[in-house]
Amino acid sequence: MAADHDPGPDASAERGEANASAPRHPLKVGDGTVRIGTASWTDPTMTAPGVFYPPDATTAEDRLRFYADQFPIVEVDATYYALPSRRMGEVWLERTPPDFTFDIKAHALMTGQPSEAKRLPKKIREELPIELADKKRIYGKDLPAELYDAIWDTFVDALKPLYSAGKLGAIFLQYPRWFYPSNESRDAIVDARRRLGDVPMAVEFRSGTWFNEKNADRTLRFLEKYEIPFVMVDEPQTKTALPPIYAVTSPELAVVRFHGRRTETWEAKNIPVVERFRYLYDDNELGEWVPRVRQAADAARNVHVLMNNCYANYGTTNARELAALLADEH
Repeated sequence: MAADHDPGPDASAERGEANASAPRHPLKVGDGTVRIGTASWTDPTMTAPGVFYPPDATTAEDRLRFYADQFPIVEVDATYYALPSRRMGEVWLERTPPDFTFDIKAHALMTGQPSEAKRLPKKIREELPIELADKKRIYGKDLPAELYDAIWDTFVDALKPLYSAGKLGAIFLQYPRWFYPSNESRDAIVDARRRLGDVPMAVEFRSGTWFNEKNADRTLRFLEKYEIPFVMVDEPQTKTALPPIYAVTSPELAVVRFHGRRTETWEAKNIPVVERFRYLYDDNELGEWVPRVRQAADAARNVHVLMNNCYANYGTTNARELAALLADEH
């Protein structure tokens, strides 16, 4: 990987400071509203001293308040690993300004992925069948129906404060690589839509088979039928990667997530997760998305752009740069 794409936090900070005047609020672009932010505000490489936060931002509250003053949106990743609590939603509500937006990643059990049993709420753990209670990891498909329902109900209940205040953007359902296109899979997505009710959702696929020659049109027609936003991604193009598809499948919301283009570590095993996303986009790469974001803003009322290249300050720098590029073209 070229040094330009991994120059280190200091060089990235200089680029971020050069765009310090970039809009920090939602952007009116065409007929829509565009919010640009990052997919984390708590990564250890980001909270390290001198990387992004000022010296006096020493607590979780300080950091969220500072972040929310810099960007109008953030993606919450922690909810994938542990179900959120109602108090957590209340805290996020209290610490952010009125027009701030949270996109929330669905819990692993909600998208067919395994979860550590010990991280489930005590009330749910105590109800686990004996054959599951001693397992290190469990799957939603193995849970009794009432406990699987409780997972969804707990998740939705925790986010009611944000939803009621208009600060909940969407629940991101990120389906794993082994979630292939089939009637069963499509039924699972429709079931998720039913369970979330009025709470907005968006779907991100990790298997490129959803968009091979056989399935691409059917996938988009399915999402359009239910007006479920398709999460567009910019990611390394490996054999199993999702191709760089532009598609707006809901009139309410379009979502773009930037994972970086670090091909050599994208599917590597036994490396820190953050190393997969250790990639700083250059202006030309970000510029490729400016017309697409503008087009999405004409097709959907809201566009959420999240930088998931959250190594150190790479994501925050690129978020500021993209906001500046969009503002310049406005």
